[in-house]
Parts: sequence; structure tokens; C-alpha cells
Amino acid sequence: MTTELRVLDPAEWDDWYGVLELAFGGVPEADEERKLWQDLTEYGRSLGAWDGGRCVGTAGAFTFRLTVPGGAAVPAAGVTMVSVAGTHRRRGILTSMMRRQLEDVRAWGEPLAVLTASEPEIYGRFGYAVAAYSARATIDTTRVRLTVPEGTDEVGLRLASPTEALDVCEAVYAKLVAGRPGMLERRPGWERLALIDPPGDRGGASPRQCVLAERGGEVVGYALYAIKPEWAFNGANGSVVLHQLAGLDPAAEAALWRFLCSVDLTSRVQIHNRPADDAWQHLVSDVRRCELTLRDGLHVRLVDVGAALEARTYQAPVDVVFEVADAFCPWNEGRWRLTGDAKGAVCVRTEDPADLALSVRELGSVYLGGNSLVSLAAAGRVRELREGALVEASVAFGSPVAPWLPHGF
Repeated sequence: MTTELRVLDPAEWDDWYGVLELAFGGVPEADEERKLWQDLTEYGRSLGAWDGGRCVGTAGAFTFRLTVPGGAAVPAAGVTMVSVAGTHRRRGILTSMMRRQLEDVRAWGEPLAVLTASEPEIYGRFGYAVAAYSARATIDTTRVRLTVPEGTDEVGLRLASPTEALDVCEAVYAKLVAGRPGMLERRPGWERLALIDPPGDRGGASPRQCVLAERGGEVVGYALYAIKPEWAFNGANGSVVLHQLAGLDPAAEAALWRFLCSVDLTSRVQIHNRPADDAWQHLVSDVRRCELTLRDGLHVRLVDVGAALEARTYQAPVDVVFEVADAFCPWNEGRWRLTGDAKGAVCVRTEDPADLALSVRELGSVYLGGNSLVSLAAAGRVRELREGALVEASVAFGSPVAPWLPHGF
């Protein structure tokens, strides 16, 4: 029987989402989490593959605006909920869903598609590349001291219910979005993600807690965290599990870090997702005692090369012709001339000789400033055709702050 690919009907959501849950291990989500994803699902942007009356594949997308270098918020499709039933793999279902989805994204006028990957190698063949990284760490608070900036002592801290503090936390987050590439403008409903806290997912930790940083009667930062109590023969050995932290200035952030590193009966702070250049690394006395590691975070795919490259700014003047290969989205293939600087950019098709040759994956990798063209060239993934063009473009594509995706989708 031929597999049919069609837009998701709301009445089919339970079957459709059940295929996704089974593909990711078959453990049902808590009711509150499942309800959130049902509410957030954009049915007109969700695809299902059907074999007769049975769903065998899923792929969805959220409507996002993503911060890019220069601070602009660019329309982007947040690719999500992708799965294929184990009984129907290696039949081209995933490829057909990815192709249909990218064609739809192009028709909707969104120059970018982004995702987080359960298995990163899957999405490279569809033109996605790692563009932002996530830092993980465990700070040994028995051995590490913090040196905080001037003004930290002027910041007051107050414990609050995560639910009651939700609006002020969202207001702090919103003020920070334009300052870092990779961050998402949260649409209504997404604030609920911070409150999803199923007991089965806590791993022995407490319910989620919140501390607010205040100055002059205004909230200038917050942290969402949990406490995991543990006891050794010689005493308390608990952990602070950090979920979110945001501060509007260095003193506010430092006050929150100092609080987390001094919670009674704990010996460590566990960090699961922070920017690669996060400031706490410069507050600690011994970064080796923090077990710092990086992993892939946000994957980026340029759906419309010209529109995407025009949507961001460049930290140095650039005038370069790219020879772009893109077999999966052939409308991007060919030569593109990018001219731009810190004020703006233009990217148009050209017949001029190419200065750099690369695929759309390399453009996605450097798009947010988290990787360099020079580094990719060293791996043989970018070819310099005009002397000097590689360094010129690599410097221009950089970002003064590391790109970062603060939460999954």
C-alpha cells in the first residue's frame, strides 16, 4: 500500500503523537506536558504519513522569530516532532516529509528552518548544520569560589512561586532576546514550558523553585532550579539543578550564581544548557572543577539563501561571491553575491566569478556566528577561490557573543 503524506487533522492528533512517543521509547508523557504540546501544535504546519488508516510518520513546525547577528528577529520554522515508525523505516518517508516541509517553509516566506536533533547525523543530508552550542557543567561548590563584580551586593534576592513569578520572568527574558543570536521570541503559550515539571522527570529532585533578583523595586533577573538532596557517610552532598537563569546586567547574574552556589546542604550546581561563552566561567576560581563540556544545540538550515543572508548584519565589511551547492533545495544552488556591513546587507544572484565554494550546510553552520568559515575550510568543507576571501568572509560572519538556544521545542 502506498504511504500517503498529508496535513494533520486535529482529530488525528492522538494517533499522530502516539507514533512520536513510541519512536522515542514508548514512555508516555505526563498529562500536563502532553496537553501543552497538543495546545502548541500548529496543525496546518504538521504532516503525517499514513499507511492505510495507520499513522507511520510525523513532522511538525512551529512559527518562530529567531534572533540573528545584528539583533533582528527573523521568521524561522521550528522543525519538531519528527519520527518514523520502526516498521516503516528505509522507505523514504523521512525524506519525503523533509522535502515537503522545506517546500512549505519556502512558500510561507520563512528564510530559515531550525531544529534540535536527537541524532545530529540524520539532518545533515537535508541541509541542516550545527550553528549554536550548549554548555554543560557541574560546579563543585566545595572547591570553587566566586569573584563577583561591583554592585552585586546591591541586588536583593527573593524566593517566589514559579507560577506567580511567570510574568516577571518572561519580561526579563524578552529584554534579552535581541542581544544574543539563536534566542527565540516566545509567542503566547510558550511561557508555560517553564512550568512543566512532572514528578517522574525530576530524578529525585524537588519541585521547581524560583528566586528573583531585584534592584530598586524592579526585577532584574531570575533563576529556576530544583534541589536534589543526597547524603553521604560524612554529611550532606546534594545538588542544585539549574533549569533557567537570566539577568539584565552582570551584577544581577552574579547575585543569582552566588545564591545557587551557596544553597545549604548542597555540594554542586548542575548546569544543563547555557551559552558557550556564559559569564559564570569568569566568576569561578577554578574552571577545571566545573567539568565544562559542549554539545550541539541549534541546527540551522537556510531555506532561502538570499533572504537569509540579507536578514542579518556583518561585523566587518564584506563583498564576496559564494558558489552554493544545495541538492535538496535546488532553488538555492548557484552564485550569490553578498555585500554588507554592520548596517545591513544585500545578497543577490550573480554571474561573477565565485570567491568561495561551499554547500548550504556550511552557510547554516556559520550563519549565527557560532562557527567560522576558516575552521570549515581547514576541514575541507569550504574552498577559497580568491585569495583573501576566506578570512574576509570569516571575520564578517562572526558574532561578539556566542549564539545559543535557551530551550528546546
